Amino acid sequence: MHKRKTRRRRVTLAIAMGAVVAGGLAVLPMAALADTTSRTAGATSSTRQQDFASAAAEYHVPSSVLLGLAYQESAWESHGAQASADGGYGPMHLTDVTPAMMASGGAGAVGRSDLKSMAANPALHTLQAAAKLTGLSEDALRKDPAANIRGGAALLASYEKQVAGSVPSDAAQWYGAVARYSQSPQKQDAAGFANRVYATIRSGAGVTTKDGQRVRLDAAPAVSPATAQVDRLHLKAAAATDTECPPAVPCTFVPGSPAGLQVSNRPANGIKIDTIVIHDLEGTYDSGVAALANPSNSVSTNYVMRSSDGAVTQMVATKDIAFHAGNYSSNLHSVGIEHEGYAAQGATWYTEAQYESTAYLVQYLAHRFGIPLDSQHILGHDDVAGPSLAGVRSQHWDPGPSWDWDHFMRLLGTPVSGLRGTVPVGSVVTIDPAFDTNLQTVQVCPIDDPTGATPACTDRKQASNFVFLRTAPDASAPLFGDQAIHGTTAGTNKISDWGSTAQTGQQFVVADQQGDWTAIWFSGAKVWFYNPGGQNTKQAYGVKIISGAGSTPVAVYGSSYPDASEYPAGLGASTQAPISGYSLPSGQAYVATQPPQATVDYFKSSGTVVTGAKTQYTIQYNHRVALVYSGDVTATPVTKHWEDGGAKR
Repeated sequence: MHKRKTRRRRVTLAIAMGAVVAGGLAVLPMAALADTTSRTAGATSSTRQQDFASAAAEYHVPSSVLLGLAYQESAWESHGAQASADGGYGPMHLTDVTPAMMASGGAGAVGRSDLKSMAANPALHTLQAAAKLTGLSEDALRKDPAANIRGGAALLASYEKQVAGSVPSDAAQWYGAVARYSQSPQKQDAAGFANRVYATIRSGAGVTTKDGQRVRLDAAPAVSPATAQVDRLHLKAAAATDTECPPAVPCTFVPGSPAGLQVSNRPANGIKIDTIVIHDLEGTYDSGVAALANPSNSVSTNYVMRSSDGAVTQMVATKDIAFHAGNYSSNLHSVGIEHEGYAAQGATWYTEAQYESTAYLVQYLAHRFGIPLDSQHILGHDDVAGPSLAGVRSQHWDPGPSWDWDHFMRLLGTPVSGLRGTVPVGSVVTIDPAFDTNLQTVQVCPIDDPTGATPACTDRKQASNFVFLRTAPDASAPLFGDQAIHGTTAGTNKISDWGSTAQTGQQFVVADQQGDWTAIWFSGAKVWFYNPGGQNTKQAYGVKIISGAGSTPVAVYGSSYPDASEYPAGLGASTQAPISGYSLPSGQAYVATQPPQATVDYFKSSGTVVTGAKTQYTIQYNHRVALVYSGDVTATPVTKHWEDGGAKR
């Protein structure tokens, strides 16, 4: 049931309210006015802004259209000449996918027999088309952001001439060309991309990129695009399906493997849906959908999100149980969203189109099922509990340290709240480093070498969503080693080693303070992270602190099944045991991520839901959540005492 997938392993947005209302849900324009704070330390430059203006003038593209399109493709980042998951380069995401790139895993098609025919698709070679239009070299278009912007402007102008016969100055008349630029083969996907570009144009945005470029698009709320132009592209219309997606997200349905799901009737049958899990595919969109649709595949997911344009394929109805999280208890109560991309690739190519389309989808699902839009209910796969010690060890670590949780939660309209600063021992803090300036050094190792040689590992400093955890308040102290991964040995800085990190949005109880270092209770130990002046945390309220009810350690679990005696006759009871090596020691305290929930199990054959009498708290135990029985612990609320500015418990 739980076979694993093989793994090889931005900018604050304010959400403007209420553009469209569908079925009672406000569909929010996600590309609202961006923040005016710098995303990177050091001086800023307006060179890239000037590059956009020059390219727009040279090819007679309205600057708002060029800026809005590039924002959706890259958030105006240059990406350092690193290709995206689907082979795109630079601010304009000009594609150059070769068979060699695909065979090496760069585009997720290792082992495919049809690499040459796949790589011959013109949509994967827009960089070559731009080179012909501009006379610039392909190398320049890959590596030089200014050249890349010129190439994108020339390509967009060529599409506009095909669609409209000219290059008008009216931004509204470029809708068809923008849709064409997405390279989407289906009409609704191309239109969905164009709609987000024009939402950006109407609401405006402003960013300081990672390489210090300040770029701004002033809002133009009166622009009303000529949406009928998409018909001139003669794209294939997707078949009518009963997808569960908001209007702003282009969505098609491809049935997932029947071996990777259970037909159910959530939440009508009493199985509550309370969690959304964010994944990445470790591959391309098309190959991921194909693999998950393979009838022999024993895993599945509810949704798959494309990188280039934010298009979605739904593969499992939300009422059914998809095997996506490596833990049946977690699958019972969650919806999974896979993303095209690679966790080890760095923050380079989780695109803005992905972030925004996913945010729309998550808002829609949260509205339907009453899921709070916070980091305790919107999880990464790397945050999901393992059902046993071996299950913890084998759990995946996607979407990884390069998913910008701070940016994503701002898109949802629920950024991490609280005040920064040093807080008292016993208080609760939310981990919240500034993603773009939180540069952590991680070790990246190739997974396989066709020669059989031992792969060479390299250290890479990158923007990250985590802080490293050490065994003492000293930068030279060993990293904490999680018991499931390392036993009693030290942790590592390998990019996949989640056990020595605490991630944005996770909440912990402060165990100690020494100078610039903060200690928290974590995985049964006291661990330390660098936190001068509280710059990497915010003080949290409105939560419950969980501690042992007695003087003995409390057992920690990774699943939530009823007791054997609570199952009806004829139904085999699922079994669970405490996770070996994990416990909640006396004197330590952890934060509950959800209210206590009854234990639950489900039987597909009869549709029976078994609900136990006991309840369990989910707690942020280490980088992952875990469960403890409510009867074994005490829960103490942490609330803000507004009169004296302090906290009371």
